[in-house]
Amino acid sequence: MEPGTDNAFALVMPYVDTAAMQAFLDRFSKTLAKDDHAVMVLDQAGWHGSNALLVPANVTLVPLPAYSPELNPVERVWLYLKERFLSHRLLDDYDAIVDAASDAWNRLLAEAGRIKTLCSYPWIPAVSV
Repeated sequence: MEPGTDNAFALVMPYVDTAAMQAFLDRFSKTLAKDDHAVMVLDQAGWHGSNALLVPANVTLVPLPAYSPELNPVERVWLYLKERFLSHRLLDDYDAIVDAASDAWNRLLAEAGRIKTLCSYPWIPAVSV
C-alpha cells in the first residue's frame, strides 16, 4: 500500500519466510518507476529483517517498534479484508484459499479510495519527504 494513494501491490504466497520476503521485494521493486524509491514500513517478523535478504536499491525497509500494530497501516487493510470478505468461511483446499484471497484483494482494489482511507495515518505526512 502507498498511503495517501490507492497504489497497492500484493502477492498470495503459500508460506512466509525469508525466501518469500525476497520474492516479494524483488517483484515489488520492479513495479517502481525508474527514479522512484519506496520506504516499506513493516513489523519485526523474522523474515522481514533477515540478514539473508538482499534489499533492492530502490527500497528501504523501516521496521516498526516491537508490538506496535497500531502504527502499521497495512494492519487496517488486513482487518478490512478479514471482516468483509474472508471471515466465517471454511475453504476446501489451498486453491480455494488462493482464490478467496485474490478475490478479496481485487474487491478491495475495486473500491475507489478505500486503500487511501484505510492507510491514512496522521503520522505519515509528518515523516514523508
